[in-house]
Amino acid sequence: MLDPVAAFIEAACVPLDSGHSSGTLDRAQSILAEHPQVASGNINTAAILGDDESISRFVERDPAAATVKSGPRGWDPLTYLCFSRYLRLDRARASGFVSAAAALLDAGASANTGWFEMNHQPTPEWESAIYGAAGVAHHPELTQLLLDHGADPNDEETPYHAPEGYDNRALKVLVKSGKLTDDSLTTILLRKTDWHDYEGIKWLLEQGIDPNRTGRWGKTALHNAVLSDNHLEIIEALMDHGADPTILASHPGRGISRAESKSAIAIAARRGRSDVLELFEKRGIPTGFEGVERLIAACARNDTAAVRSIVGQEPQLVRELLAQAGELIAAFAGVENPNGVRQLLDLGVDVKTLFKEGEGYFDIAPNSMAIHVAAWRANHATLKLLIQRGSPIDVPDGKGRTPLALAVKACVDSYWTERRTPESVEALLRAGAPVSGVRYPSGYEEVDVLLRPYES
Repeated sequence: MLDPVAAFIEAACVPLDSGHSSGTLDRAQSILAEHPQVASGNINTAAILGDDESISRFVERDPAAATVKSGPRGWDPLTYLCFSRYLRLDRARASGFVSAAAALLDAGASANTGWFEMNHQPTPEWESAIYGAAGVAHHPELTQLLLDHGADPNDEETPYHAPEGYDNRALKVLVKSGKLTDDSLTTILLRKTDWHDYEGIKWLLEQGIDPNRTGRWGKTALHNAVLSDNHLEIIEALMDHGADPTILASHPGRGISRAESKSAIAIAARRGRSDVLELFEKRGIPTGFEGVERLIAACARNDTAAVRSIVGQEPQLVRELLAQAGELIAAFAGVENPNGVRQLLDLGVDVKTLFKEGEGYFDIAPNSMAIHVAAWRANHATLKLLIQRGSPIDVPDGKGRTPLALAVKACVDSYWTERRTPESVEALLRAGAPVSGVRYPSGYEEVDVLLRPYES
């Protein structure tokens, strides 16, 4: 069993085998309550707690202690400080962390210290101190201090994780520092579209970040915004700053084959985004669809006349569309395009068609049906249409979740907060969806009231 100091350090620092922004302080606090001497036991525990007074005493006695690597992880004190869960979770200690870090830096600690994540595959990942400050804790003052002492933010982790969330203070410190490379800035803008953060994206664009620069994933921020089903106002902001929807993404992802190069226009059609296609047209962007994409786009737009014309002239395109049916109907179901879904069904797409690959970003499990997607994304009109067209309502997805379970979960635990109503729950119950095994949050009154009569 670990001694109390080592146990505290493991509990109080980021985990090595899961997300660095995960976890709580419960275990660490429990150890401190049982062994209060741990708090001042050594320079590493003082750093983890942001105890600037203790840090100052340690380095006054022995300045070399600021750079010694020790403890259960073999880190130096500044690394323990920057990857402390207290830094992320206990904002009352914020000023103490900055003062403690300043004392360590003044005593010789390197602002470019860090550690190698050995669990990262295929090669170990360098986890820098500034990644801990800006990408895990999102701590603006500590980020600024490290930059002032020469920290280089252009590693693999900092630009990728700093944009996560909606507290952009540390991110703004990074951008304003002038130390980020064009590659890093491109990564930051693209990652902000993963978070659907309109204010953050708008601010980044106002700083002059090029929306047409292709990042390391082979796509621009506009490609990713469309792939991630961002709201139309984000697409508009990108275009207001010069984003070009005709640029090809070499590796789009999100259900699109990595072998296909696609423009944001083609991606919008495949995602069922009639609103985005309309925006492009209003801005004078020629769509120029060819082949099966003409048919997909016509479905997305709910253009029945165009669908009939294309099918009449090129019936083989229906076969090409049906070969991609799982991906397409899942995408359309995810963006609240019931008319587009209806067009696909009328062309012969089976309502039970599986999206075999799934999509991790949207938490769509492998072997999901369109009804699973509509339930999880709280797209109520689409879900009701799918029920009317004969979709099974009791079949679990690849993670064992029924449409009802996903609809209940979506009421309280989804990004799509404006859709958090039990409308889909009620529709599924009325259609006879079984309640057995469905877990739901106690105290969510509207769901409680709906489910209670069915729980016998």
